[in-house]
Amino acid sequence: MTNPTPLHSRHRTVLPDWLALYYKHPIELTHGEGRHVWDADGNRYLDFFGGILTTMTAHALPEVTKAVSEQAGRIIHSSTLYLNRPMIELAERVAALSGIPDARVFFTTSGTEANDTALLLATTYRRSNQILAMRNSYHGRSFSTVSITGNRGWSPTSLSPLQTYYVQGAVRTRGPLAHLDDAAFTAAAVADLEDVLGQVRGGVAALIAEPVQGVGGFTSPPDGLYGAFREVLDRHGILWISDEVQTGWGRTGDNFWGWQAHAQNGPPDILTFAKGIGNGMSIGGVVARAEVMNCLDSNSISTFGGSPVTMAAGVANLAYLLEHDLQGNARRVGGLLLERLRAIAATVPAVREVRGRGLMAGLELTRPGTDQADPDAAAAVLEAAREGGLLLGKGGGYNTSVLRIAPPLSLTVAEAEEGAEILEQALHGI
Repeated sequence: MTNPTPLHSRHRTVLPDWLALYYKHPIELTHGEGRHVWDADGNRYLDFFGGILTTMTAHALPEVTKAVSEQAGRIIHSSTLYLNRPMIELAERVAALSGIPDARVFFTTSGTEANDTALLLATTYRRSNQILAMRNSYHGRSFSTVSITGNRGWSPTSLSPLQTYYVQGAVRTRGPLAHLDDAAFTAAAVADLEDVLGQVRGGVAALIAEPVQGVGGFTSPPDGLYGAFREVLDRHGILWISDEVQTGWGRTGDNFWGWQAHAQNGPPDILTFAKGIGNGMSIGGVVARAEVMNCLDSNSISTFGGSPVTMAAGVANLAYLLEHDLQGNARRVGGLLLERLRAIAATVPAVREVRGRGLMAGLELTRPGTDQADPDAAAAVLEAAREGGLLLGKGGGYNTSVLRIAPPLSLTVAEAEEGAEILEQALHGI
């Protein structure tokens, strides 16, 4: 028999209070197709958030569904203790695409676990528990990753196994460097990094940075900043970890990886990924050059990382992405969408800034005429957009006042315009 108790009540009874839900009246998504999803009441929505940037290509993509079904019909699980053809095939493709020489790939089940693994590698390789991280950052929910998260809304404890130093530079239009031009901004951020290192006792293990900060509200530094940082890091032997959980696979349009906007001094030492590669399946991973990946001197496996089913999904999804040039689509359609959003923002005093690249856009809302964040306005727009048939995300280091837009990379021009129109109406309603 069906439980007659409303699903929301059942959720609150058995799940943690801190497990966030969107909307005053949370919705249950029952199925999807392409760039659209439906709720339990039959309402259809244009999905501009993709399960937090995870449904990267399309909902119910036939190629991925087929790969999952066929693999599940053969064998669902084996662990990394056995040879695994889909895992090896995906690792070969990811290693070749990573840009990291002599790359090795380790698969996990999430971005949190990927970043946790990257920290284990870096601290072991460098024999140091000191980490450089960016202000306003987010790297996951595990005990180690919350300790390098520079966003208090997502860091529930100050207890930490790591000693973390936060560096300026990831937020271009706020803070003490915002008034500078790009060249001066980068120079000042490099000087800040040098100053921080001058106060550190011993050797730092690594700098971890998101090329575009996701939870932080899609903020980013000027192109080339992390490449400039790399010159300093290399002098000190410090590793560079590029957190590509949200920026990888061509979402930014201009580049396949976010780090490539900062590539003047070569690729990162370690790259982490997750979300979009599985198109909804639970895949994360770490890429590192062999000497770093192989620095662990004890046994390690992954029970669920590299699952044959999720790996088959990843192989099919990546093939679809490359064959259909979804990076190019993100650049073209994303560019049009950003132009449209900026035109809308010019008519809405509450929009402080429209930022982003490719199909990764953020609208920061403030109280008109000020820099004071307005989370109530962001929540109101989120609700109004849903009522109009559009799903958005929220984020931002300043009281969650940024609307996050990250639809599947197969978004069409017509769908981009449809979403912009709904959002325009929602914004004019606040």
